[in-house]
Amino acid sequence: MSRSQDFRRRLAEGVLVADGAMGTMLYARGVFINRSYDELNLSAPELVLGIHRDYVAAGAEILETNTFGANPVRLAAYGLAEKLEAINQAAVRLAREAAQDKAFVAGSVGPLGLRIEPLGPTSFAEARDAFRRQIRALVEAGVDLLILETFGRLDELREAIYAAREVAGDELVVVAQVTVDDFGRMPDGTDPETFTRRLDEWPADVIGLNCSVGPKVMLETIERMMALSAKPMSAMPNAGHPATVEGRKIYLGSPEYMAQYARRFIQTGVRIVGGCCGTTPEHIRAIRAETRSLQPVHRRFHVTVEPPVAQERALEPAPMAKKSRLGAKLAEGRFVAFVEILPPRGADASREIEGARLCAAHGIDCINVPDGPRASARMSAQVTCQLIQQHAGIEAVLHFCCRDRNILGIQSELLGAQAVGIRNLICITGDPPRMGSYPTATAVFDVDSIGLVNIVSNLNRGLDIGGNPIGSQTTLLIGVGVNPGALNFEEEMRRFAWKVEAGAEYAVTQPVFDLRLLERLLKRIEAFRIPVIAGVWPLASYRNAEFMVNELRVPVPEHYLARMRRAESAEAARREGVAIAQEMIREVRHMVQGVQISAPFGRYDLAIQVAEAIGPR
Repeated sequence: MSRSQDFRRRLAEGVLVADGAMGTMLYARGVFINRSYDELNLSAPELVLGIHRDYVAAGAEILETNTFGANPVRLAAYGLAEKLEAINQAAVRLAREAAQDKAFVAGSVGPLGLRIEPLGPTSFAEARDAFRRQIRALVEAGVDLLILETFGRLDELREAIYAAREVAGDELVVVAQVTVDDFGRMPDGTDPETFTRRLDEWPADVIGLNCSVGPKVMLETIERMMALSAKPMSAMPNAGHPATVEGRKIYLGSPEYMAQYARRFIQTGVRIVGGCCGTTPEHIRAIRAETRSLQPVHRRFHVTVEPPVAQERALEPAPMAKKSRLGAKLAEGRFVAFVEILPPRGADASREIEGARLCAAHGIDCINVPDGPRASARMSAQVTCQLIQQHAGIEAVLHFCCRDRNILGIQSELLGAQAVGIRNLICITGDPPRMGSYPTATAVFDVDSIGLVNIVSNLNRGLDIGGNPIGSQTTLLIGVGVNPGALNFEEEMRRFAWKVEAGAEYAVTQPVFDLRLLERLLKRIEAFRIPVIAGVWPLASYRNAEFMVNELRVPVPEHYLARMRRAESAEAARREGVAIAQEMIREVRHMVQGVQISAPFGRYDLAIQVAEAIGPR
């Protein structure tokens, strides 16, 4: 009988006890968290082996390999990608040496640690290939089973499960575990009923939970799962909520407390019990003692779960023309004009509101409000938009960037924008803090602009980022940025195509001075063309032109630079800058569906002068 067959037999007969945390034990023995714990299989094998032996001595019947982060993506962050096979193979050897014939060896596989579609540029196929590489190394080294653990996104776990089956076939046992929050939901918002049904459909042998917030919530969630799947289940909770003591995270769940919940898990019908973060050999010894006092459970404890109300998961998004006045104009093919107004540095937006009123009086369609341009600290762009719409009688376009918000804040603020009547967005990644006055400020960047477009598209269909219904839908018009003069133009075009695929409805370019670059852009996007609004920047001086070229990397043809250089006074330079901008508008008028005009140094009158070149609309 093979080890895999023996494991299936033991699983059918009773309860198996898994080990506890590896990272917690390594940290307790002086290994700092800024290094790759997986690499210790090569550089400190005796340390890893000793922890495995401690768990075997405590009664663990399943040893997980020290490979939670030993995938190509996470290892590459430490410059260790080329050692993937060696690290995984060494991990299996160490676990096998400690296990002997007393425990099964489980290959531990964690999430990749990057954003996959729809929140990032990594495709599902690329994610599956990365999982395949690690799993192949584990299987070839001789693991008895695989444990896919601590997954926070259901679609990523799906790729890991199918990668495991493609590599290992049907014989090897695959355990698939997710992590949940205080309410039993995965970090991507997926509820227990949804993820249990999916895990029940996919080819995993055992399904369950690990990590999470502690055993209480895990038990409540497992009970809900039991009503929806007949598959064997696993439970490997953290040792409660961590507390910060003298700068260190300490898990306060005692071995006795964890053992009490192990009994409850087993009485509920769980077949594999163990521990995750904060659990030690002492916790596993107490859990093992508890399992010895219990007879194998062959019945399943069921709780009554109200079935979710039947509804379509996605609502039909509103058409562009119904989202906003700007959307209606773009849908009709009308030429539109934006003027860019920066949020104030202080709390008084009266000057910006007055500028917006002036623009409205001269026929400008929208005010475009950047979000912390050049990584500067200014009034909230969303609040500025709200004040302009309330007091200036003109629609605003909100720049929404990823720099300062995690995926929770992104969704919250987008829902807030909808609630206060802001409908027009430009989704951007955002300038990094090092460009601004506070270079040490923390950047978030949970997603980039492509992922942001996917999030907005989901909300427009009544779904959160996990694809779960939110009860209503937003009607946000999705704009994106595109740079005709990008240094890596091919990459810019690939990213733009992804933005359109994700749901972008119009695009605004970086400032255009070289008509050939705009023509190249428009030709390249013919197959996925959306309305394009050209950026127009009236130069204020020759120094301003130099700044555009050398710091913002915006190409400005030499003949325009020469004209600005010849200006004899500041006022003459401003006039020349307006004249150049007007020429650009007349050149692009027949090529694009609008222009976005910047107001240099808050000179809204200059922007309005530039807009005169648009002519009748």
